[in-house]
Amino acid sequence: MVGAPTEHTHGDKERITGELPARLRLLPAGRLPVLSTEQFLHLSHQVMEPAAASPLPPPPRTKPNNMLLLLPLLLLAASLAPHGSSADGLRYDYKAYTECKGHPEPALYNGGILRWAKKIKDFRTADEGNYSPSFVLYNMSAGMAYSFSCWVKFNGPGTIHVKAKILSLDNAGSQCLGTALVRNDCWSFLKGGFTLNSPSQTSVLYFQAATANASMVSIRSASLQPFSPEQWSQHREDRIQLIRKRFVNVHVSDSSGGRVVGAKVAVRQMSRDFPFGSAISKTILGNKPYQDWFRKRFNAAVFENELKWYATEPAPGKEDYALADQLLQFVQSSDAVARGHNIFWEDPKYTPWWVKNLTSADQLRAAVAGRIESLLSRYKGDFVHWDVSNEMLHFDFYESRLGRNATTDFFRTAKRADPLATLFLNDFNVVEVCDDLSSSADSYVSRLRQLADAGVTFEGIGLEAHFGKPNIPYVRAVLDKLGTLRLPIWLTEVDISNALDPKTQAAYLEEVLREGFAHPSVDGIMLWTAMDASAACYQMCLTDGNFTNLPAGDVVDRLLGEWQTREVLGATNDRGSFNFSAFLGEYKLSVTYLNSSAEGTFSLARSDDTKHITIRLQP
Repeated sequence: MVGAPTEHTHGDKERITGELPARLRLLPAGRLPVLSTEQFLHLSHQVMEPAAASPLPPPPRTKPNNMLLLLPLLLLAASLAPHGSSADGLRYDYKAYTECKGHPEPALYNGGILRWAKKIKDFRTADEGNYSPSFVLYNMSAGMAYSFSCWVKFNGPGTIHVKAKILSLDNAGSQCLGTALVRNDCWSFLKGGFTLNSPSQTSVLYFQAATANASMVSIRSASLQPFSPEQWSQHREDRIQLIRKRFVNVHVSDSSGGRVVGAKVAVRQMSRDFPFGSAISKTILGNKPYQDWFRKRFNAAVFENELKWYATEPAPGKEDYALADQLLQFVQSSDAVARGHNIFWEDPKYTPWWVKNLTSADQLRAAVAGRIESLLSRYKGDFVHWDVSNEMLHFDFYESRLGRNATTDFFRTAKRADPLATLFLNDFNVVEVCDDLSSSADSYVSRLRQLADAGVTFEGIGLEAHFGKPNIPYVRAVLDKLGTLRLPIWLTEVDISNALDPKTQAAYLEEVLREGFAHPSVDGIMLWTAMDASAACYQMCLTDGNFTNLPAGDVVDRLLGEWQTREVLGATNDRGSFNFSAFLGEYKLSVTYLNSSAEGTFSLARSDDTKHITIRLQP
């Protein structure tokens, strides 16, 4: 939205009236009107008043002052009700779609604060250009979580990305809040969200095509629903109770089957079901304080660099798995699971030098075949996951040299070599940012479907999650869309940029971890917090060199304590039962009554049903 404005002569203009016309004439990209704040607010109030019937004003022909704003295309304005009462008792809707549909679905939340938009059959541009209909929004609150969705279609050839963006006219700051990959023969679902850093009296929610020659963009079933921080947090807690915990009923009887009232019940969690881990590196080997610190906290691990091709075969034919072997032995002795990261990295910067120097496709094909055979035959059954093609949404080193079927061949060969491992794609900027269209949710889905059409059976979605400042409503919306594929989703490399101070890092980390743990489609979380010999980390450390917690480490310890059921103590009621709710995992149970006692173990796996355990005490 930068660049010198040019004069634009309006053709016939349709008038904005209280009847909310189905089509309004809008302006093409590159010919946006430049309005002062006063002009814009005047126009906005005209739109708000049903009695007003003035046409859209032509742009001023005099040079504006320094307070001018470059205005996106204006369609209609929405007066916002007080946000605190707009969503009382309302629960977040995880519904999303990744298939293109012949007809749009109804708006989520009945449109939310855009519910009036149902009166309009279609929002669309009437000129060629890359900006499309906009909503003018008043009195937007800081700290509120805004969930946005709509259905999008365009009239033009091929497929394009369309972004939804929010522009605050108070400070001229804009941010991307959601994207969709859009076609001309069906409707695509765009879902996203945002929060504002400061209150905004007037904001514009608008749409922008990624190409400058999009002919027409149409919007249907638009919805914008605000949630207070308390509501957003409560949604997380409700979801955690539903997907990470389970109700248990322990029924105690005597040898004749009679109810035992007042029996003492003790339950202790021995292991957690949800994989929560960290990256580790060679610096943990032989370092007992580091090993003890890790074992106390994590049940999953990933090697930072020691499995990568440049580490295991630094020169052709000179393989060295010594460090990887030792790290794997440590992980297995710690009763943790290990992710295999990675088989291939599509970024040429991290491709072994000698691989880049291979002069023919046949030489490269032989090298990659040898890589898969060597790596997966050695570690067959040892790693629960393999990141087969790392960052292939952004880079294409192997496909550019071996053809589009290269990745398909990688997955097929890996599955034959290690059929028990779950095979992942893994990439960055999927949940971190909205503006990177290479790794939008729809780009990820599209790539998965392309490979599926070639015969690849996909099993896992890896999201690196290297964040600056996270947009939490957007993170949830992306997880909603990817969750429609019914594949395991892991946050594989979570950290927060070290450009932020440690306290801010910790605050943002807590938000990301809470969001991931509470989302029904997320099956595991890995922190990218391996510590090197100088006690430094890639972006974020949890402790200092003496393993004293930094602020981020305090967050991790607090959440780990919150997300486990250390011990439950109680007594059976007058029906001989003791009821409780506990996090999923493995448990030890003991029951005592007078001179009788019983012990046992049980597992809590994910289920909507109550877990019933019957204990019969013997005299």
